[in-house]
Amino acid sequence: MALHAAALLPSAFSTHKEGKSSASLKDSCFFGVSLISDHVKADKREFSSRKSPVLRVQAVATAPTATPAASQGKKTIRKGTVIITGASSGLGLATAKALSESGKWHVVMACRDFLKAEKAAKSAGMAKESYTIMHLDLSSLDSVRQFVDNFKRSGRPLDVLVCNAAIYQPTAKEPSFTADGLLPDDMKESDYPSKRLIIVGSITGNTNTLAGNVPPKANLGDLRGLQGGLTGLNTSSMIDGGDFDGAKAYKDSKVCNMLTMQEFHRRYHEDTGITFASLYPGCIATTGLFREHIPLFRLLFPPFQKFITKGFVSEEESGKRLAQVVSDPSLTKSGVYWSWNKDSASFVNQLSEEASDAAKARKVWEVSEKLVGLSE
Repeated sequence: MALHAAALLPSAFSTHKEGKSSASLKDSCFFGVSLISDHVKADKREFSSRKSPVLRVQAVATAPTATPAASQGKKTIRKGTVIITGASSGLGLATAKALSESGKWHVVMACRDFLKAEKAAKSAGMAKESYTIMHLDLSSLDSVRQFVDNFKRSGRPLDVLVCNAAIYQPTAKEPSFTADGLLPDDMKESDYPSKRLIIVGSITGNTNTLAGNVPPKANLGDLRGLQGGLTGLNTSSMIDGGDFDGAKAYKDSKVCNMLTMQEFHRRYHEDTGITFASLYPGCIATTGLFREHIPLFRLLFPPFQKFITKGFVSEEESGKRLAQVVSDPSLTKSGVYWSWNKDSASFVNQLSEEASDAAKARKVWEVSEKLVGLSE
């Protein structure tokens, strides 16, 4: 079983001594992690948090370029290219559908199961020419690197990357580990008007909210578990060094996602112009994300969210919200966490004290780089 924690973090950006980016993304990678211990390899690079707290990236989109029209002298805009990880179901599929239907994006669906993704795209009514499915198994860094190589060979520009893939296993008694990542080498070179890297967050990782205070609460502590490698062998399999708890591991990973987004912003936004953002699209209570939870929870949770908390959103609506963060010209602010009110209006939400801790964000980034073998 995999405790799903989607955490993201850059792999090898070239940096100055103070940690500022040299604006060269040529050798950079983004890593995502999830707690899933069956796949731990001796090689550190196979490690990941919540998926081990190593961070990973999920989707990439390309933006339109203005070119002269052949006959009328007008300018045409090319479609953007967006890569979305975990695009074969749930939020990822809903976002892929919304973007493909806009006619402005070509969606690269990065998925482990090619046939499942193809069936899902057809069932969603996505036009064949609006998407491409590429194999990506986030449990293997080799697969991640192969995906990067295949994407580069495709000749498509890299405009937007969406890190969405995640697993939630609150009832898991033991952790599992996987490693994943994407290498958006060419994002800086993209001629798209607004290049973006989006990492999906969650209200459950923010302890300044009611949902974030439902036990077990997210808490990364001093990162001693992460520093030990989260192998569960000679060290703890939890980021804070405590006993394994599936639900907490998921929440901790979301904190890592939001910290990583802010560290990306701090290091690279000014020099590259790339927008880095996170979001919570609302409670998608009917999504397959909860398939590992107990039956009674799956039965009661949707009506509880619909009629009691009023926080429920459909997969379709959540997909439109993520698509908005990918492409809306008004949502270009970098380093922020987006949410929506009851009228579906977007706004910049406040992160919890831990999820906005700059020193901890830097440490998560640096430790993760070492764990996946990107720095000494």
